[in-house]
Amino acid sequence: METDHEVIVIGGGAAGLSAAVALGRSRRSVLVIDAGEPRNAPAAGVHNFLSREGTAPEALLEAGRAEVEQYGGQIRTARAAAAEKLADDWFAVTLQDGAQVTARRLVVTTGLVDELPELAGLRERWGRDVLHCPYCHGWEVRDQTIAVLGVGPGSLHQALLFSQLTDDLTLVTHDFALDEDSRRMLGSAGVRVVEGRAAAVEVVDDAVAGLRLEDGSLVQATAITVASYMRARSEVLTSLEVDTVPHASGMGEHVVIDEMLQTSVPGVYAAGNVTDLSAQVMGAAAAGTMAGARANADLVMSDTRERISA
Repeated sequence: METDHEVIVIGGGAAGLSAAVALGRSRRSVLVIDAGEPRNAPAAGVHNFLSREGTAPEALLEAGRAEVEQYGGQIRTARAAAAEKLADDWFAVTLQDGAQVTARRLVVTTGLVDELPELAGLRERWGRDVLHCPYCHGWEVRDQTIAVLGVGPGSLHQALLFSQLTDDLTLVTHDFALDEDSRRMLGSAGVRVVEGRAAAVEVVDDAVAGLRLEDGSLVQATAITVASYMRARSEVLTSLEVDTVPHASGMGEHVVIDEMLQTSVPGVYAAGNVTDLSAQVMGAAAAGTMAGARANADLVMSDTRERISA
Protein backbone atom coordinates (compact mmCIF):
# COMPACT_ATOMS: atom_id res chain seq x y z
CA MET A 1 0.00 0.00 0.00
CA GLU A 2 1.36 3.40 -1.01
CA THR A 3 0.78 6.15 1.54
CA ASP A 4 2.70 9.09 0.13
CA HIS A 5 -0.03 11.05 -1.65
CA GLU A 6 -1.90 14.02 -0.30
CA VAL A 7 -4.51 13.91 -3.06
CA ILE A 8 -5.53 11.20 -5.49
CA VAL A 9 -7.36 12.30 -8.64
CA ILE A 10 -9.41 9.49 -10.18
CA GLY A 11 -9.89 10.15 -13.88
CA GLY A 12 -7.31 11.67 -16.20
CA GLY A 13 -9.41 13.71 -18.62
CA ALA A 14 -9.50 17.49 -18.87
CA ALA A 15 -11.13 17.86 -15.44
CA GLY A 16 -8.78 15.49 -13.64
CA LEU A 17 -5.58 16.83 -15.19
CA SER A 18 -6.65 20.41 -14.47
CA ALA A 19 -7.30 19.49 -10.84
CA ALA A 20 -3.87 17.86 -10.62
CA VAL A 21 -2.14 20.93 -12.10
CA ALA A 22 -3.83 23.22 -9.56
CA LEU A 23 -2.77 20.88 -6.74
CA GLY A 24 0.78 20.51 -8.05
CA ARG A 25 1.18 24.26 -8.29
CA SER A 26 0.17 24.38 -4.62
CA ARG A 27 2.99 21.93 -3.87
CA ARG A 28 0.69 19.06 -3.06
CA SER A 29 1.78 15.50 -3.77
CA VAL A 30 -0.83 14.29 -6.25
CA LEU A 31 -1.44 11.02 -8.09
CA VAL A 32 -3.71 10.81 -11.13
CA ILE A 33 -5.22 7.37 -11.77
CA ASP A 34 -6.53 7.06 -15.31
CA ALA A 35 -8.04 4.04 -17.08
CA GLY A 36 -7.33 5.56 -20.50
CA GLU A 37 -10.92 5.59 -21.79
CA PRO A 38 -11.77 9.23 -22.56
CA ARG A 39 -15.36 9.85 -23.61
CA ASN A 40 -14.32 12.01 -26.58
CA ALA A 41 -11.75 9.56 -27.98
CA PRO A 42 -13.70 9.00 -31.25
CA ALA A 43 -13.86 12.74 -31.97
CA ALA A 44 -11.47 14.28 -34.46
CA GLY A 45 -10.93 17.41 -32.41
CA VAL A 46 -11.82 19.42 -29.33
CA HIS A 47 -14.00 22.47 -29.94
CA ASN A 48 -15.02 25.59 -28.01
CA PHE A 49 -11.74 25.39 -26.06
CA LEU A 50 -10.20 28.83 -26.43
CA SER A 51 -6.74 28.68 -28.08
CA ARG A 52 -6.99 24.88 -28.58
CA GLU A 53 -9.70 24.75 -31.25
CA GLY A 54 -9.55 21.51 -33.24
CA THR A 55 -6.83 19.91 -31.12
CA ALA A 56 -7.02 16.10 -31.21
CA PRO A 57 -8.31 14.79 -27.85
CA GLU A 58 -5.25 12.61 -27.27
CA ALA A 59 -2.90 15.52 -28.03
CA LEU A 60 -4.70 17.67 -25.47
CA LEU A 61 -4.41 14.94 -22.83
CA GLU A 62 -0.75 14.35 -23.64
CA ALA A 63 -0.02 18.04 -23.10
CA GLY A 64 -2.03 17.97 -19.88
CA ARG A 65 -0.12 14.99 -18.51
CA ALA A 66 3.16 16.76 -19.21
CA GLU A 67 1.93 19.80 -17.28
CA VAL A 68 0.94 17.64 -14.30
CA GLU A 69 4.37 16.02 -14.26
CA GLN A 70 6.02 19.44 -14.62
CA TYR A 71 4.69 20.26 -11.14
CA GLY A 72 5.69 16.95 -9.59
CA GLY A 73 2.42 15.09 -10.09
CA GLN A 74 2.35 11.41 -10.98
CA ILE A 75 0.25 9.68 -13.63
CA ARG A 76 -0.68 6.03 -13.25
CA THR A 77 -2.49 4.09 -15.95
CA ALA A 78 -4.88 1.89 -14.01
CA ARG A 79 -8.54 1.45 -13.21
CA ALA A 80 -9.79 2.43 -9.76
CA ALA A 81 -12.26 -0.24 -8.64
CA ALA A 82 -13.29 1.03 -5.21
CA ALA A 83 -12.44 3.40 -2.39
CA GLU A 84 -13.00 3.51 1.35
CA LYS A 85 -12.58 6.05 4.09
CA LEU A 86 -9.95 5.17 6.69
CA ALA A 87 -9.22 6.59 10.11
CA ASP A 88 -7.95 10.16 10.49
CA ASP A 89 -9.69 11.27 7.28
CA TRP A 90 -7.52 9.21 4.94
CA PHE A 91 -8.83 7.28 1.95
CA ALA A 92 -7.70 4.02 0.38
CA VAL A 93 -8.27 3.45 -3.32
CA THR A 94 -8.20 -0.14 -4.57
CA LEU A 95 -7.12 -0.66 -8.15
CA GLN A 96 -8.45 -3.37 -10.42
CA ASP A 97 -5.23 -5.36 -10.04
CA GLY A 98 -5.66 -5.40 -6.25
CA ALA A 99 -3.06 -2.75 -5.43
CA GLN A 100 -4.00 0.00 -3.00
CA VAL A 101 -3.01 3.64 -2.82
CA THR A 102 -3.95 6.11 -0.10
CA ALA A 103 -4.43 9.84 0.17
CA ARG A 104 -5.88 12.49 2.46
CA ARG A 105 -8.35 13.73 -0.16
CA LEU A 106 -9.94 12.40 -3.35
CA VAL A 107 -10.99 14.26 -6.49
CA VAL A 108 -13.24 12.14 -8.72
CA THR A 109 -13.39 13.15 -12.38
CA THR A 110 -14.37 9.86 -13.98
CA GLY A 111 -16.76 11.40 -16.52
CA LEU A 112 -19.66 9.55 -18.05
CA VAL A 113 -20.64 7.00 -20.65
CA ASP A 114 -23.10 7.57 -23.49
CA GLU A 115 -25.78 4.89 -23.69
CA LEU A 116 -27.15 4.70 -27.22
CA PRO A 117 -30.29 3.08 -28.64
CA GLU A 118 -29.85 -0.47 -29.89
CA LEU A 119 -29.64 0.22 -33.62
CA ALA A 120 -27.38 -1.56 -36.09
CA GLY A 121 -24.40 0.58 -37.06
CA LEU A 122 -25.10 3.42 -34.63
CA ARG A 123 -22.33 2.78 -32.08
CA GLU A 124 -19.74 2.14 -34.80
CA ARG A 125 -20.21 5.65 -36.24
CA TRP A 126 -20.44 7.41 -32.87
CA GLY A 127 -18.30 10.53 -32.69
CA ARG A 128 -17.70 10.48 -36.44
CA ASP A 129 -20.92 11.08 -38.38
CA VAL A 130 -23.30 10.00 -35.63
CA LEU A 131 -23.34 12.98 -33.28
CA HIS A 132 -25.17 14.38 -30.29
CA CYS A 133 -24.02 17.93 -29.53
CA PRO A 134 -24.42 20.88 -31.93
CA TYR A 135 -21.82 22.86 -30.00
CA CYS A 136 -19.27 20.04 -30.18
CA HIS A 137 -19.87 18.93 -33.78
CA GLY A 138 -22.43 21.17 -35.43
CA TRP A 139 -20.09 23.44 -37.38
CA GLU A 140 -18.43 20.41 -38.96
CA VAL A 141 -21.75 19.21 -40.45
CA ARG A 142 -23.19 22.61 -41.36
CA ASP A 143 -25.27 22.69 -44.56
CA GLN A 144 -25.27 18.89 -44.74
CA THR A 145 -28.28 16.58 -44.89
CA ILE A 146 -28.94 15.66 -41.26
CA ALA A 147 -31.33 13.13 -39.72
CA VAL A 148 -32.37 13.23 -36.07
CA LEU A 149 -33.20 9.87 -34.51
CA GLY A 150 -36.16 10.43 -32.19
CA VAL A 151 -35.66 8.88 -28.77
CA GLY A 152 -37.57 11.28 -26.49
CA PRO A 153 -38.09 14.95 -25.61
CA GLY A 154 -34.37 15.64 -25.92
CA SER A 155 -34.67 14.93 -29.64
CA LEU A 156 -36.95 17.95 -30.09
CA HIS A 157 -34.39 20.21 -28.46
CA GLN A 158 -31.66 18.61 -30.55
CA ALA A 159 -33.56 19.09 -33.81
CA LEU A 160 -34.24 22.76 -33.10
CA LEU A 161 -30.58 23.40 -32.31
CA PHE A 162 -29.30 21.62 -35.40
CA SER A 163 -31.86 23.49 -37.54
CA GLN A 164 -29.66 26.57 -37.09
CA LEU A 165 -26.91 24.78 -38.98
CA THR A 166 -28.69 23.34 -42.01
CA ASP A 167 -31.88 23.76 -44.03
CA ASP A 168 -31.97 20.02 -44.78
CA LEU A 169 -33.02 18.39 -41.52
CA THR A 170 -35.38 15.45 -40.91
CA LEU A 171 -36.57 13.99 -37.63
CA VAL A 172 -37.40 10.28 -37.73
CA THR A 173 -39.89 9.68 -34.92
CA HIS A 174 -38.58 6.17 -34.01
CA ASP A 175 -39.31 6.06 -30.22
CA PHE A 176 -40.54 9.65 -29.89
CA ALA A 177 -44.30 10.28 -29.84
CA LEU A 178 -44.65 13.87 -31.05
CA ASP A 179 -47.47 15.99 -29.69
CA GLU A 180 -49.03 18.81 -31.67
CA ASP A 181 -47.01 21.52 -29.94
CA SER A 182 -43.76 19.72 -30.84
CA ARG A 183 -44.88 19.35 -34.44
CA ARG A 184 -45.62 23.07 -34.64
CA MET A 185 -42.19 23.94 -33.29
CA LEU A 186 -40.45 21.62 -35.74
CA GLY A 187 -42.51 22.92 -38.65
CA SER A 188 -41.70 26.52 -37.77
CA ALA A 189 -38.00 25.66 -37.92
CA GLY A 190 -38.33 23.90 -41.29
CA VAL A 191 -37.68 20.43 -39.85
CA ARG A 192 -39.35 17.60 -41.77
CA VAL A 193 -40.91 14.74 -39.80
CA VAL A 194 -40.87 11.13 -40.99
CA GLU A 195 -43.04 8.68 -39.07
CA GLY A 196 -41.56 5.25 -38.50
CA ARG A 197 -38.94 3.23 -36.70
CA ALA A 198 -35.35 3.03 -37.81
CA ALA A 199 -33.82 -0.40 -38.38
CA ALA A 200 -30.19 0.48 -39.09
CA VAL A 201 -27.70 3.17 -39.98
CA GLU A 202 -26.97 2.91 -43.69
CA VAL A 203 -23.26 3.19 -44.47
CA VAL A 204 -21.72 3.45 -47.96
CA ASP A 205 -17.97 3.68 -48.57
CA ASP A 206 -17.29 4.24 -44.85
CA ALA A 207 -19.68 7.16 -44.61
CA VAL A 208 -23.22 7.51 -43.31
CA ALA A 209 -25.81 7.49 -46.10
CA GLY A 210 -28.93 7.69 -43.94
CA LEU A 211 -31.35 5.83 -41.71
CA ARG A 212 -32.90 2.64 -43.09
CA LEU A 213 -36.42 2.30 -41.70
CA GLU A 214 -38.20 -0.91 -40.79
CA ASP A 215 -40.47 -0.54 -43.83
CA GLY A 216 -37.36 -0.63 -46.07
CA SER A 217 -37.33 3.04 -47.02
CA LEU A 218 -34.23 5.20 -46.61
CA VAL A 219 -34.11 8.63 -45.03
CA GLN A 220 -31.01 10.06 -46.64
CA ALA A 221 -28.47 11.84 -44.46
CA THR A 222 -24.75 12.47 -44.32
CA ALA A 223 -24.90 12.93 -40.54
CA ILE A 224 -27.17 11.52 -37.86
CA THR A 225 -27.83 13.05 -34.47
CA VAL A 226 -29.13 11.14 -31.47
CA ALA A 227 -29.57 12.11 -27.84
CA SER A 228 -27.64 9.63 -25.70
CA TYR A 229 -28.54 8.73 -22.14
CA MET A 230 -25.58 9.98 -20.14
CA ARG A 231 -24.65 7.90 -17.12
CA ALA A 232 -21.95 9.02 -14.67
CA ARG A 233 -19.06 6.61 -14.20
CA SER A 234 -19.40 6.11 -10.47
CA GLU A 235 -17.94 2.77 -9.32
CA VAL A 236 -15.59 4.50 -6.90
CA LEU A 237 -18.24 6.88 -5.64
CA THR A 238 -20.74 4.05 -5.22
CA SER A 239 -18.25 2.20 -3.05
CA LEU A 240 -18.12 5.32 -0.88
CA GLU A 241 -21.96 5.33 -0.79
CA VAL A 242 -22.22 8.38 -3.01
CA ASP A 243 -25.11 7.64 -5.34
CA THR A 244 -25.88 8.98 -8.78
CA VAL A 245 -29.28 10.63 -9.16
CA PRO A 246 -31.45 11.41 -12.19
CA HIS A 247 -30.64 14.76 -13.75
CA ALA A 248 -33.51 17.26 -13.86
CA SER A 249 -33.23 17.44 -17.65
CA GLY A 250 -33.94 13.74 -18.04
CA MET A 251 -30.72 13.42 -20.05
CA GLY A 252 -29.10 10.98 -17.64
CA GLU A 253 -27.70 10.50 -14.13
CA HIS A 254 -25.08 12.52 -12.30
CA VAL A 255 -23.43 13.00 -8.92
CA VAL A 256 -24.62 15.86 -6.71
CA ILE A 257 -22.00 18.19 -5.23
CA ASP A 258 -22.24 21.24 -2.99
CA GLU A 259 -21.03 24.77 -3.67
CA MET A 260 -17.51 23.68 -2.65
CA LEU A 261 -17.59 20.88 -5.27
CA GLN A 262 -17.67 18.31 -2.46
CA THR A 263 -19.81 15.18 -2.56
CA SER A 264 -21.86 13.94 0.38
CA VAL A 265 -18.67 12.34 1.75
CA PRO A 266 -16.39 14.98 3.34
CA GLY A 267 -13.00 15.02 1.66
CA VAL A 268 -14.28 13.63 -1.65
CA TYR A 269 -14.60 16.19 -4.43
CA ALA A 270 -15.98 15.72 -7.94
CA ALA A 271 -15.87 17.69 -11.18
CA GLY A 272 -16.50 17.43 -14.90
CA ASN A 273 -19.13 15.31 -16.61
CA VAL A 274 -19.58 13.07 -13.57
CA THR A 275 -21.42 16.03 -12.01
CA ASP A 276 -22.30 18.18 -15.03
CA LEU A 277 -23.71 16.19 -17.94
CA SER A 278 -23.54 19.09 -20.38
CA ALA A 279 -20.01 20.29 -19.60
CA GLN A 280 -17.79 20.51 -22.66
CA VAL A 281 -14.02 20.07 -22.42
CA MET A 282 -13.27 23.68 -21.46
CA GLY A 283 -16.01 23.70 -18.82
CA ALA A 284 -14.81 20.39 -17.41
CA ALA A 285 -11.25 21.71 -17.23
CA ALA A 286 -12.42 24.84 -15.39
CA ALA A 287 -14.41 22.75 -12.90
CA GLY A 288 -11.40 20.50 -12.37
CA THR A 289 -9.22 23.48 -11.52
CA MET A 290 -11.78 24.60 -8.94
CA ALA A 291 -12.06 21.10 -7.45
CA GLY A 292 -8.28 20.95 -7.05
CA ALA A 293 -8.29 24.37 -5.41
CA ARG A 294 -11.12 23.34 -3.03
CA ALA A 295 -9.30 20.17 -2.02
CA ASN A 296 -6.12 22.16 -1.40
CA ALA A 297 -7.97 24.76 0.70
CA ASP A 298 -9.51 21.93 2.72
CA LEU A 299 -6.05 20.53 3.43
CA VAL A 300 -4.72 23.97 4.36
CA MET A 301 -7.43 24.40 6.98
CA SER A 302 -6.96 20.86 8.28
CA ASP A 303 -3.21 21.40 8.66
CA THR A 304 -3.85 24.75 10.37
CA ARG A 305 -6.18 23.17 12.92
CA GLU A 306 -3.64 20.42 13.62
CA ARG A 307 -0.85 22.95 14.22
CA ILE A 308 -3.03 24.90 16.62
CA SER A 309 -3.96 21.73 18.49
CA ALA A 310 -0.30 20.75 18.74
